Amino acid sequence: MILKVNPTRINLLKLKKELKVAKRGHKLLKDKRDGLMKQFMALIKETRALRTDVEKRLGTAFASYARANAMIPVSVMDNAFIIPNAKVSLDVSTKSVMSVKFPQFTVTKEGTALSYGFLETTGDLDSAIMTFDDIFVDIIKLAEYEKAIEKMAEEIERTRRRVSALEHIRIPNLNDTIRFITMQLEERARDAVVATMRVKAMIEAKEEMA
Repeated sequence: MILKVNPTRINLLKLKKELKVAKRGHKLLKDKRDGLMKQFMALIKETRALRTDVEKRLGTAFASYARANAMIPVSVMDNAFIIPNAKVSLDVSTKSVMSVKFPQFTVTKEGTALSYGFLETTGDLDSAIMTFDDIFVDIIKLAEYEKAIEKMAEEIERTRRRVSALEHIRIPNLNDTIRFITMQLEERARDAVVATMRVKAMIEAKEEMA
């Protein structure tokens, strides 16, 4: 599509400069898109592996807890968790990957997850609690990864749309307009030459008649 601009040499120079910038921006955006895709796929692979591991360990922990719950009296189970013996803090910062910002979580744990005596409980309960304690950090890490994937996917889509707009709309329009203005200017130049030749012929004809 030809843009609505006056076919002048100044506009032609401006459009050529704009085309050069658009092509350079198109290349940079394509490189960014490709780089983001590479990071995105690597993060998905890592997240999938972590999620599989977490779900497997959670299944084991819940199975141990179910066995313990079946063997230990309710009053003993209730007393085992009355007084917590662990403290957890979560610090949130921001991480940037190729201009994509997403939260980064840092977990700090103090104390122990086992806050009860071992006389009236079973090894299954100990195993479940310790496994849950270990998994907690990985669950936070999994949340961080999944948020990063979400942010990357949004940025990849935005970048893809910008690349597509430049590739299929802006750059072709600039090329068409530059081609049109160039043809207009060439036609004007030819007309000017013809007009000059006619004036010259008229002058020469008058001189011959004088």
